Amino acid sequence: MPLVQTVGISKHYPSGKTIIRAVSNVSLSIERGEFIAIRGRSGSGKSTLMNLLGLLERPDCGEYALDGREVVKLNEDIRASIRSQDIGFIFQIPALLPRATALENVELPLVYTGTRHRERRRRAERALDRVGLADRSHHWPNQLSGGEQQRVVIARAMVNDPALILADEPTGALDSRTSDEILSLFEDLHRDGRTIVVVTHAAEVADRAQRRITLHDGRIIEDDTASKTRAPDSVP
Repeated sequence: MPLVQTVGISKHYPSGKTIIRAVSNVSLSIERGEFIAIRGRSGSGKSTLMNLLGLLERPDCGEYALDGREVVKLNEDIRASIRSQDIGFIFQIPALLPRATALENVELPLVYTGTRHRERRRRAERALDRVGLADRSHHWPNQLSGGEQQRVVIARAMVNDPALILADEPTGALDSRTSDEILSLFEDLHRDGRTIVVVTHAAEVADRAQRRITLHDGRIIEDDTASKTRAPDSVP
């Protein structure tokens, strides 16, 4: 069973007398452990598609099953619970609480799920260690570089061990060297078996993914697998 399965999902927005067809009739299957880049020009619908996959918006029509569960018609409380437990989000600008340490920022999703303090601390420390920031756990966000802040966001996205990690232009605000470090981290997480979907307009980012999906005017026009990249269980 695919982790993500959409059938004919669409999302349209009124704009004056016209309709913007942000996502149109998208059918998509994502297996567990895939590292996928969704690419396209500005306005192609890639961020809207990510919002639909992340349950931040509902499609106007179509079906969406996440981990075998149909999620389109669920009420908002249940959808919010699924978002907090099963989906990790990474955005272009690290949205960290300025008056919380790196460790406290990573703990935040666990607070929402009612995890006990000792377990929160243990899991947050482990996540920070996984992204190479164990020695920066008690630093404030303004004491961290842009790349370190994004690593904190990645740790926060994975602290609940989500089924799906969604990243929207995660390297868009970083220099080329730091971008390469973040993409190398994504590759490491992919080898660990994580399912990662990165939304990007940058070819150099998409080229690092195992599979590339191209959107144009809200539709998938290309879906290819990078021959140079193998699935995690085939990596020596």
